Amino acid sequence: MSCKYSRPADRGHAVAIIIFVLGLGTLLPWNFFMTASQYFNGRLAGDNTPNSTSGIAAKDYNYDSWMALLSQLPLLLFTLLNSFLYQWVREGLRVASSLIVIFLLFSVTAALVPVHMQPDTFFSVTMATIWFINVFSAVLQGSLFGMVGLFPPRYSTLFMSGQALAGIFAALAMLFSILSNAEKDSAALGYFITPCVATLGTLLCYLLLPHLEFARFYLNRSQSEKEETMQEILNSTDKKVLNNGKDLEANGMLTSEAEECQERSSVLAVFKKIWLMAACVTCVFAVTLSVFPVITVRVQTVYTDNAAWKKVFTCVCCFIVFNAMDFAGRSTPSLVQWPSKGSVLFPAAVLSRLLFIPLLMLCNVPNSNLTILFRHDAAFVFIMALFSFSNGYLASLCMAYAPQLVRSKDCETAGSLMTFFLVLGLALGASFSFLLGKAV
Repeated sequence: MSCKYSRPADRGHAVAIIIFVLGLGTLLPWNFFMTASQYFNGRLAGDNTPNSTSGIAAKDYNYDSWMALLSQLPLLLFTLLNSFLYQWVREGLRVASSLIVIFLLFSVTAALVPVHMQPDTFFSVTMATIWFINVFSAVLQGSLFGMVGLFPPRYSTLFMSGQALAGIFAALAMLFSILSNAEKDSAALGYFITPCVATLGTLLCYLLLPHLEFARFYLNRSQSEKEETMQEILNSTDKKVLNNGKDLEANGMLTSEAEECQERSSVLAVFKKIWLMAACVTCVFAVTLSVFPVITVRVQTVYTDNAAWKKVFTCVCCFIVFNAMDFAGRSTPSLVQWPSKGSVLFPAAVLSRLLFIPLLMLCNVPNSNLTILFRHDAAFVFIMALFSFSNGYLASLCMAYAPQLVRSKDCETAGSLMTFFLVLGLALGASFSFLLGKAV
């Protein structure tokens, strides 16, 4: 027996647009803190403190590595917690409260821009903000991935594309900040006000979603399936009264099917079905975070005499190229999905990304301990383009394939588990980045 319903249309692609915006909102915190590397490193070097001209050597706070690690650890811990406890806290409460707290923390970060602080104090406050903002981002991501898993696979791809757009959004905001004629504090203030507005927009989109018929169909599908199954059981019981023996057997089969349609599998049972996709998404993001941004932000242009290009090189060639190609990669599965989920080529393609680690480490990093093989800007941009496209494409396929391997009742669990392993890959990559950073 299968549970079938007449599916309404997604009028005006409203649900698709909202899910795209929700994907954007989930990765705004990570991208805005990562892309603002120059701002934070400048303040930690004492640029905005009264004693910045005291002649004392600036302390190396290693902002990029600590930012990556303190972003991914809470994401890992609280995504795991969300994977097991999501049934006890309503999704609406989890999502709305997370977005509100993220908005407040961004507001605090923006408010601190004109405040003069000692580097040690600023570093502590920034790391604490990064920790807590990612705690709520973890709950937000896990909840939304689980919700998106209830929709057809293409909506998972749209959600991932929205996440990729968050990086482009942050990178362009930083580029405009660098190119603006505004004072440093004013430019930074405008940069951090941007995610405040975007987070409020994300919250409004989420609150609108349940009011759309297409979304209600999938969000309430579990209850609809249950009601239809019970109605079929009652109808079959009324009709089959002549043959008691066969009746009991038939009703037993219907009851078994009803229980199968109603009950969710355990987390372990779902994991056994999606373990390969979970391992693949972990590997994809572990490779990415091991070198991006810790290694890639160290690469410099060979055109050192061009002051304007040197000023924007990292923003353009590192962040904008990465996020633009990552977005292209995440969007491509909506057109073509190859290799298939059952092909051995899929895990092989994931493992092949390990080659990008030495390739990026051998780019033009000043004072590198390694031999520089790819000195020209074009070589770095080409490697970054392939690196980021493969990240987005393979990650998007992993997240789209996993719900297809389980029953519709277990899609939310599969989505939450995949989010955990996605973040596990980020955490492993961030940890490994400390070692690679010392090797270069």
